[in-house]
Amino acid sequence: MIPAANRNKQQEFLLIFIIGLLNTIGPFSIDMYLPAFPEIAGELHTNIQTISLSVSTYFLGFAAGQILYGPLLDRFGRKIPLYIGLGCYIIATLACGLSGTTAVFLSMRFLQALSGSVGAVAALAMVRDFYPPSRSASIISFLILIISLSPMLAPGAGSFVAAAFGWRSIFITLASIAFIVMLLVFIFLPQAKPPDVSVSLRPKPIIINFKNILSQPQFYVYTLAGTFSFAALFVYVAGSPGIFMDGFAVSAKIYGGIFALLSVGFIGASQLNHALTRRYKSQKIFRAVIVIQIVTAALFFTGVINNWYGLAATLVFLFIILGCAGLSYPNAAAVALAPFARNAGSASALLGFIQMGIGGLLSSAVGFIKIKGSFPASLLILITSVIAAVILLATEGRVHNTVEAEVDINVLH
Repeated sequence: MIPAANRNKQQEFLLIFIIGLLNTIGPFSIDMYLPAFPEIAGELHTNIQTISLSVSTYFLGFAAGQILYGPLLDRFGRKIPLYIGLGCYIIATLACGLSGTTAVFLSMRFLQALSGSVGAVAALAMVRDFYPPSRSASIISFLILIISLSPMLAPGAGSFVAAAFGWRSIFITLASIAFIVMLLVFIFLPQAKPPDVSVSLRPKPIIINFKNILSQPQFYVYTLAGTFSFAALFVYVAGSPGIFMDGFAVSAKIYGGIFALLSVGFIGASQLNHALTRRYKSQKIFRAVIVIQIVTAALFFTGVINNWYGLAATLVFLFIILGCAGLSYPNAAAVALAPFARNAGSASALLGFIQMGIGGLLSSAVGFIKIKGSFPASLLILITSVIAAVILLATEGRVHNTVEAEVDINVLH
């Protein structure tokens, strides 16, 4: 590993770029096929609401994969699990494109997420490997900038690929992207952390390790509050085809443009956070974001149930809500992971599991609420925002002295 002090700007950029690419595998897998929902639903003889469950299935598979890869990344280092996970992702992704029934498609989406989640777990762990906690939130904001390109590029690219070659070609494209990322990891990514043979892969030690991580108030307070705040993004992604293509009857092409436009809120928030973390602590930023999010969500839901808003107003509210999600995630994650050095992979995996698991379950509710338009998403966004605020207010007092330096979990326990 090249120490931070010895890395030049080119090495620094390449490192962040590759870590960012690993983190885009999930967003591209979610966003790229969204404009093809009507075509997929038609060919598989179902409806858009049922196909939207494939988003939730992906989230749940992604959550399960976090727990699988966390201990593996600590035991074998970062690279070997990455090669195995990305290889399995490529196979599962191609299988998605060959699906002939809804059941097979949903199952393959789960396996696609289960294997591909290694990219996100490894990326977050490597931020903790390469950078001190004081820089983590800023680096994660840079990663969000890279991630934010996916909703700008993926739906438009997916719409083009589906129109030119059919929806199944989208999954061939995703598999090709993963193969390129795997090559970049092999050629350019330095070994972030050597294998740790002391990390056990037996169920009991793994469970004890996760239990120890969960027992840290700083971890569970900011993980849970951050998860419910960030869940607004999961709900939006699952509900956006219903909001725009069903509710406002926009075409797949226009939907791709809207998705790209709203992603600017995420990008802007990540850049704003980079500046804010220079002046304010992540905890303070996170608290302010929660207040803004809950007020915006309440106004959005009130307007939706009273039919006050057209397309333009809906875009404004979702833009702000996505901006809040872009601010809440890096700050909550940085604070939650700060106490962990040796167990960064397991802590990152547990954070991701909680985040994706809860987000996946909440997003699945969009498909079960059989009401067209913005109502399902606006209701769920308000609920998750309130829960985030309640968790933060009720439990933040348990974090008496926020850890901002490297601390080994084994010392704490």
